[in-house]
Amino acid sequence: MSTITPGRMTARHAGPVTVFLIGVRLNRLHRIDKWLPVVRAMPPMIAELSARPESGFLDAETMLRGPRTLVMVQYWRDFESLESYARDRQQRHWPAWTAFNKAIGNGGAVGIFHETYVVTAHQHETIYVNMPAFGLGKVSGMWPATGSREAARSRMSGEAESE
Repeated sequence: MSTITPGRMTARHAGPVTVFLIGVRLNRLHRIDKWLPVVRAMPPMIAELSARPESGFLDAETMLRGPRTLVMVQYWRDFESLESYARDRQQRHWPAWTAFNKAIGNGGAVGIFHETYVVTAHQHETIYVNMPAFGLGKVSGMWPATGSREAARSRMSGEAESE
């Protein structure tokens, strides 16, 4: 079990970050033969990326949205690193993507999506209350979120300091 950090914390991360949301929706639950290979493809990719710090991959969090949709939030150093991995035919993503297109195509049994956000320095803000290290806080460490509860603007501008 993860250790809970009591109180209000914020991530130490102050630089740019690329946030990549990727998910799978199980449109036809009875077609396990179609969606299980898609779901199983992600953990080996994350293991591959985690073993290579130079890849630019920082970390990921997985979430369940209702009974049919899994969403993974990935944090990357920059968009170029994400794109490089996605297009590298020697890494696990390319064959998984090719297999998905061949097996699933427009069949409708399983859906996938992704969204990419490139966030410049001081254009992100984080708060964690009574949480284990999570998201950017897990990537960069956390420190107390000081000031008023309305201090989001100062944290986004880089003006907030730890005590």
